[in-house]
Amino acid sequence: LHEPMYNLLSMLSAADLGLTISTMSTTLPILWFNAREISLDNCITQMFFLHGFTFIESGVLVAMAFDRYVAICDPLRYTIILTTSRIIQMGLLIIIRTVVLIVPLLFLLKSLYFCKGNVLSHSYCYHPDVIKLACSDTRANNICGLIALILTTGVDTPCIVLSYILIIRSVLSMASLKERHKVFSTCVSHIGAVAIFYIPMMSLSLVHRYAQSAPKVVHSMMANIYLLLPPVLNPIVYSVRT
Repeated sequence: LHEPMYNLLSMLSAADLGLTISTMSTTLPILWFNAREISLDNCITQMFFLHGFTFIESGVLVAMAFDRYVAICDPLRYTIILTTSRIIQMGLLIIIRTVVLIVPLLFLLKSLYFCKGNVLSHSYCYHPDVIKLACSDTRANNICGLIALILTTGVDTPCIVLSYILIIRSVLSMASLKERHKVFSTCVSHIGAVAIFYIPMMSLSLVHRYAQSAPKVVHSMMANIYLLLPPVLNPIVYSVRT
């Protein structure tokens, strides 16, 4: 259990747990006490952890894709390349990237002026949802949000795709069909985790961008799927696999 893949898996579990806990401050009071108000400061704090753990999980999935690439394409150097210190460095780099991208975003949000009925679409504070309620100019916020999205999802997704292109090319060069199946089977859990994370996130983004007139229940349902699906399914996927 001290192999690199399991260290990365513990990081993924921590990100999932953090993502779940970060929304409890609003979700549970709504369900238990019908408490439907939150201050801007508390909302910004929640967004820091919510989006922070989302960015961290995306980074961990890239690290896991790199792990699979090295294990399959360069197995003899696997233990040399992916040492414990290298895993720690990757983890610190993911956290630093997260903080650098999120802090400016939230400082810009703090300076906005809110003057109308501030009703959120979700049971937690989601940056695009909060931005829509501002009465002042939000161009800087939108640009900063787009940059953060490009430097996380926009970078991470191509890296994952590239790693699997190289893995597929390496696997197809194997002569034995049994060997191919064995190698591909080691990637199934990670592919499942990537799909579980990115599909709900992209679906929620599309709903906010192109389905603004959709009923509020659609927005709430997509937001809760995005929030709950990865933490619920990832333990099942990896427990069954291991």
